[in-house]
Amino acid sequence: MKPQDILVPKSSSSLWIFGYGSLVWKPDFKYKQSKVGYIRDYKRRFWHGDNFHRGNDELPGRVVTLIPEDDASTWGVAFEVRGDQVEPALDYLNMREAVRGGYITEMVAFHPKEGGPSVSALLYIATSDNPLYLGPAAPEEIGARIAVCEGRTGHNLEYLLRLAAFMRTRCPHVDDQHLFAVEAAALAMVSYLLEAQ
Repeated sequence: MKPQDILVPKSSSSLWIFGYGSLVWKPDFKYKQSKVGYIRDYKRRFWHGDNFHRGNDELPGRVVTLIPEDDASTWGVAFEVRGDQVEPALDYLNMREAVRGGYITEMVAFHPKEGGPSVSALLYIATSDNPLYLGPAAPEEIGARIAVCEGRTGHNLEYLLRLAAFMRTRCPHVDDQHLFAVEAAALAMVSYLLEAQ
């Protein structure tokens, strides 16, 4: 599904958008409210390349996408946009996530951390069909790449550390083993590079 194909019911003029990467700390669009929570049947992985925000054509950074997996869950933040917030948010995200990032969209059920009913939320996801898709690799390989990449938005390491910090502070009960293994590998590479200077 392309972002421009998303239909927002006129009766509510409301849309929830689920973020699981940089959106958790840097949405950069106006919204009415946000909630921490999770979606089911997806796992977060640093399997997608980024040649704009956190890398370049010569050395693409590594950013997260979601991989379907039964019984998995991914924690993040859902943002509710309403009324005249909807169109600007979608225009912005279409450029940030779809045009520059190569992501497509899906609708998923978002489950708030504090409980209550789930809501349908828009999700940006990059698949293996994307030319920027890098695929699976060992945490050590991913971390080593992240430690040295930088793009127009900033260093790839910042992206990783902010995501790990979000999970520790807002979802301390969740053990995101892939994320924390990549973080440990990236920090080990940074330490090695500093010692080698």
